[in-house]
Amino acid sequence: MWQIGNVPDFPFKNNVPDPLLSGKELPTFKFALEQSRGKVDGGSFGKEATVEELPISKGIAGVSMRLEPGVTRELHWHATAAEWAFVLEGRVRTTLVDPSGGSEINDFDSGDVWYFPRGHPHSLSCLGDKPCHFILIFDNGYFSEFGTFSITDWLGHAAKPLLATNFGLPAATFAGFPGAEACFVHGPVPPETAVPLQGALSSPPQTHRYRLLAQEPHSVHKFGCEWRVDAGRFPISQTMTGVILDLDPGGLRELHWHPNADEWQYVIGGRFSVTLFGSHGRYRIETLDKGDVAYIPQGYGHSIENIGGARGRLLIGLNTGAYQAIDLSQWIAGVPPYLLADHFGKPQEVFEAFPKRRAFIAPPDGTGQRDIK
Repeated sequence: MWQIGNVPDFPFKNNVPDPLLSGKELPTFKFALEQSRGKVDGGSFGKEATVEELPISKGIAGVSMRLEPGVTRELHWHATAAEWAFVLEGRVRTTLVDPSGGSEINDFDSGDVWYFPRGHPHSLSCLGDKPCHFILIFDNGYFSEFGTFSITDWLGHAAKPLLATNFGLPAATFAGFPGAEACFVHGPVPPETAVPLQGALSSPPQTHRYRLLAQEPHSVHKFGCEWRVDAGRFPISQTMTGVILDLDPGGLRELHWHPNADEWQYVIGGRFSVTLFGSHGRYRIETLDKGDVAYIPQGYGHSIENIGGARGRLLIGLNTGAYQAIDLSQWIAGVPPYLLADHFGKPQEVFEAFPKRRAFIAPPDGTGQRDIK
């Protein structure tokens, strides 16, 4: 699968109806990512969810990638999307060069996050003697991981005299270079300690690494907790916010919506019921298991409930660096009870009994809850 079209048009962001979301029924918003084939190289693979696999997901694409020891996702850049990643297992080493000439080498462990702005060249290598597994999230649903701009592909197609002139080297230097994109590069396991680059290629002013699960949770509740990182805590991540949401059995991330972003969900573990409200009586429920993904369009009401027998965990990505959400309990609490009574034809006392603040994770009894940071 290759790059799909040019820079995508998001009609729903410009008040022009999206044909897929304008029908009498809501389309599916679920895709079994880990059950898909993807691109396989031995024990390494990349499996993607773009608008090709999940047509509703126009604002965000995602990839599940596994690398074996000694395997590198080759040097490349993304012309039409920024990359946000969360490490599930193992260790990963990244290299990156930015437009100012800054260079950074970082090592990532499970629970860590990286963000690479659009167009910044980078590589991803498995570090150590065990495989690594990570989830990549892109702020463009039309983006395809297998349509990136790769260094072997470029040098393999440029004329050798042109390369010789460019680098000031004999043309024979480039004899035998691969003639096609490598994608997965095989070599020795990288050294445990990376040698820092010297000279003009100094470290960039903003790091590309954030240790998400090494932080205290953003909020803790009786039935779950949440880690969240946006541009306020991770300044380089200007177009993406990442969330890890843990829910106990019966825990509910309450009915809510995001005014400024689409939402992409990946089930790390557990079983969840996700609802989607699309106005005009349109309502859809999907059940997500480990390895499944879901997509919620900007402004659409939704909820997430753990329907499994053990604590479950989701990775959530939003295509904005400034997190915003409005919860249903928060809305109800901010409206006079008499107005709600008029809407629903019930006594005012019914709505006076509703929570006076947002539930966020329900049941909203408040027991064991810490204030949201």
